[in-house]
Amino acid sequence: MSEKIDYSKGIYDARQLGTGRMLILGLQHMFAMFGATVLVPLLTGLSVSTTLLCAGLGTLLFHLVTKGKVPAFLGSSFAYLGGFSIVAPMLADADGNLTVVNTKMLPYACAGVALSGILYLLVSLLISTFGIRRIMKFFPPVVTGPIIISIGLILAPSAITNCESNWLLAFVALGTVIVCNIWGKGMVKILPILIGVLVSYAVALVTGAVNFEAIAAADWFGIPLHKSAMGLFAIDGSPEFISAMFTIIPIALATMMEHVGDIAAISATVGHNYINDPGLNRTLMGDGLATAMAGLLGGPANTTYGENTGVLALSRIYDPLVIRIAAVMAVILSFSPKFEAVINTIPTGIIGGISFVLYGMISAIGVRNVVENHVDFTNSRNLIVAAVILVCALGFNSVGGLTFAVGGVSINLSGLAIAAIVGILLNAILPGNDYEFDAANGSDAPSSGNLQV
Repeated sequence: MSEKIDYSKGIYDARQLGTGRMLILGLQHMFAMFGATVLVPLLTGLSVSTTLLCAGLGTLLFHLVTKGKVPAFLGSSFAYLGGFSIVAPMLADADGNLTVVNTKMLPYACAGVALSGILYLLVSLLISTFGIRRIMKFFPPVVTGPIIISIGLILAPSAITNCESNWLLAFVALGTVIVCNIWGKGMVKILPILIGVLVSYAVALVTGAVNFEAIAAADWFGIPLHKSAMGLFAIDGSPEFISAMFTIIPIALATMMEHVGDIAAISATVGHNYINDPGLNRTLMGDGLATAMAGLLGGPANTTYGENTGVLALSRIYDPLVIRIAAVMAVILSFSPKFEAVINTIPTGIIGGISFVLYGMISAIGVRNVVENHVDFTNSRNLIVAAVILVCALGFNSVGGLTFAVGGVSINLSGLAIAAIVGILLNAILPGNDYEFDAANGSDAPSSGNLQV
């Protein structure tokens, strides 16, 4: 008779569970990341298939760089939605709904994403050279928190525009996400976006709001890469490329801090300090390489997913092999245009309802960032840094950013780019920067929770 497995202390080698159970556990992790990951291409116009491919390959690349030690899944980052909305905003259709993909500018946005991944590599190198405490002093919560808040607020108008196409579906989606987040238990609490989409999609089916023509016309198998959408071919030195670069790269400053928080959360869940072993420099490098690859291939930026950390806590299966199985499943699924067509039938109203709470959550995460790190706003220095960041981000965004010429090339700095640059400079120049990063546990950078940024 086989020996009974004790789950109470966690399972660090999933092979003892057998192949069948490992596949089921991998499928569970894929579903955990699925709802949030495919939402990003639906909001930006990117390919769902390419996004799944980049999530799977990015996760495998991350595991390679981190020596296969960290049980993290890399899915689509919501933080970059603000950059996409500025560089390649969705265009209005005949009815005024923002559903038309900006095919001209989308590759430039992806090129910006690819170069933002290189910023991860630079910070990783600096941490290896100068130490984590010295580098993190330039990116305290008083800078990154307001930037994250700004991202959500900039996106808010597009959520309302999408909701206006069908308020019934929007309210059903929004209500479902809220109920799952507040009263859900177990996997229900971890999968609020996926459940919200499924419930509201069922209502859309009943009310006849779904068009199935595209599904019938789609092939079962296809290559999930599209040359016309790749960031690789948009790195051309044009004004569009340079402006996209300045808009999107600074977003990495916020997502890197979220990365630190997620790695800290995984460390606390598993009982192993991954910030020290394999090291934050390696995890940042893995995340950066995955993001750079995704951008070059025409996908959204990748980020470590809080949803999958929740699955680790519930299942107590901590073996990174299970995460890699989920990544392979995502890659396999990306080769089905038929599946992408099904995802693309989700009505705009549902997207609006999901993004209604999502964009607010992004800003709320920024607020939580400064609260959990005890940023003292009675200190005039901190108040000035945060105030200038918020006004730069929202103010300059409302007037289309700041445009100037360098060597005959017209460059546009978005509100987010200006806010990040000014915030970092102010924090470095003004006296009283006493922020110290705690490398022992990484607790200075909170995780983004279930709705992953």
